[in-house]
Amino acid sequence: MGCATSKRSKRPPGYEEPTVLAAETPFTVSEVEALHELYKKLSNSIIADGLIHKEEFQLALFKNRNRSNLFADRIFDLFDVKRNGVIEFGEFVRSLGVFHPNAPVADKIAFAFRLYDLRQTGFIEREELKEMVLALLHESDLVLSEDFVQTIVDKTFSEADTKGDGKIDLEEWKEFVSKHPSLIKNMTLPYLK
Repeated sequence: MGCATSKRSKRPPGYEEPTVLAAETPFTVSEVEALHELYKKLSNSIIADGLIHKEEFQLALFKNRNRSNLFADRIFDLFDVKRNGVIEFGEFVRSLGVFHPNAPVADKIAFAFRLYDLRQTGFIEREELKEMVLALLHESDLVLSEDFVQTIVDKTFSEADTKGDGKIDLEEWKEFVSKHPSLIKNMTLPYLK
């Protein structure tokens, strides 16, 4: 009603109090405050609006904002919970929470599943797995023959698709990851320990 300015009105869009975020994630208040400093740098690296855009995310992850990368696009899409084309601070902290050493393994498994479920059907299909394997190899500058990539996909499906329906659902994924925990080892950021 009035035109009184407050500290809150100067907060960027999507800002949430560190105490609230700490209560909802594995992070402490001081870790959330440190993440806010990182967030401010990332969210103003190209467009100074206090929001992380896809190009800024690409730049932060891969030091290149122009190179298309399926892996980075998928992570961005998973972090952009509101599906509005930007990552707000609350989304950033909640999404990073899955990478905390104290985050439940079930959350890590579910995040990895959603990462591979490119078409968001609730299943990982052969073509999706192949696309992700190729993207990860490309990002690592590894080159494998088409036959070898197909062998990886076939072996994964022969083990993971226990129902034999040509797709991997979340339950099958959980079982597969329990036999191959290295699939989610990168889901924990060790410097948070």
